[in-house]
This record gives sequence, C-alpha cells and structure tokens, in this order.
Amino acid sequence: MAQEQNGTNDRPRRVLVSMAHPDDIEFGSGGTVAKWAAEGQEIFFLLGTSGDKGSDDPNYSSEKLMETREAEQRAAAEVLGVKEVMFLRFKDAELMPDLALRREITRAIRHFKPDAVICQDPTARYSGGYIQHPDHIAMGEATLAAIYPSARDRLTFPELLAEGYEPHKVTEVYVRGSNDRVNHFVDISGYLEKKAAALREHKSQLGDWDPIERVKQWARDTAALARHLRYPGAQDIEYAEAYHYIDMRR
Repeated sequence: MAQEQNGTNDRPRRVLVSMAHPDDIEFGSGGTVAKWAAEGQEIFFLLGTSGDKGSDDPNYSSEKLMETREAEQRAAAEVLGVKEVMFLRFKDAELMPDLALRREITRAIRHFKPDAVICQDPTARYSGGYIQHPDHIAMGEATLAAIYPSARDRLTFPELLAEGYEPHKVTEVYVRGSNDRVNHFVDISGYLEKKAAALREHKSQLGDWDPIERVKQWARDTAALARHLRYPGAQDIEYAEAYHYIDMRR
C-alpha cells in the first residue's frame, strides 16, 4: 500500500500533479490534494495546456480564455493549499506525447523534485459513455516517460543538465483514471466541500452549476468500488478517489 504521510530526510513529502488542462486536477484528484495539503505535504501543479480552446462562448479569444483559465486554476490551487502552479502552455487539443512535451515535464520533475507524481492514465481511451480527451492521454504518456527514464537518467536531455537540472528519481506514482487497474484508494471523506469549492473557481467551465452533489456521488461510488475490491479499511470509507499506485522503490 502507498505511504501517504512521509517524505524523505524528515521533510514533508513533495507531490507533483501533472495533468493536461485547468480543472482536470480538481475533478480527478481535488480531494486527494486537499487532504495531503492539510496533512502538510507539499503539492505542486503542472498543466500541459492552459485550456485555450475549452469554451463555446464567442466572446472568448484563445488568448483571453488562456488568461481566464490560468487565473481560475491558480485560484482553485489556492483553495486546495497548493504551493505552486506551473503552466507549460502547449496548445489545447493539440498535445502530443513527443520529445518536446517529455522534455518540459522532465524539466519540471527535476525542478520540483517530487517524491510522488499524480498523472492521467494514457491507456484509458473510453469508459461507458465517456471518451477520454486526447490531451489527457498525451499528458499521461509523456509524464510516465518523463518519470522513467528521462528524469532519472543523467544523459537524457543533456541540455537540461547544462541548465543545472540534475537528475531526480520519483519513488511513487499515482495514475488517475485507470479503469480496470485500480489498486489504491484515498479516503477524502473530510474534503468533499474543499474539492467542490476548488471546482467552483473554474467559472468559465462550470458556469452556475454547483458540483457538490455530483462530487459526492462520484466519491461514494468510488468508495463502493473499494469495498467491492476488499481494499483494506474500505468498510470505514464513505467517499474516495481511486488510483493505480506504482511503488518505484522496489
């Protein structure tokens, strides 16, 4: 099972959450982030795009939407207790898991030096009536490739080494949205309102919709899945978020 409390050398654990768009983190992992930040863990956000195409409102240009969504993401991160937000500003809906994206994520990992990374699942193409956004797949693929081996290996992207970005080994990975490979659950029972409050900051996406009831239902269903899978302690979990956990220390 994952160790959610401890960093290394008696410091708080550092967690980098790497996802494609503003609001992806809050929808998928807002409760986890709120809980870990409240515990004293240091949380950092990395966004592959700034969501510059995510609106049907004709009053928005891509530039105005980017500015708006970055501001919304920073406000949501503040609600959750996040230390820093970084935007890579690749074009929305055009993200590719190529070397350019992998290099920038590698740079971020070497900069933030996280113990753990939360990312999106590059294999979850569709589920039920939902088709995964291609940017989610690309960001997940590039993040996993950056974690291993790019951030670790000294001779990968030597230009980063020349810039002073020393290699770094991530020891834990939490993959979000792993439909049939879930093996870890985070109890977010005390953090649903915080998650919903962070989501409300994304006004360009949610409008007047209050997400709290939907957030509760998703988290309740996830806790039920934990019980179905006989996850240790699941009988005491009312609301949860789910991951495929990878222990890189083995």
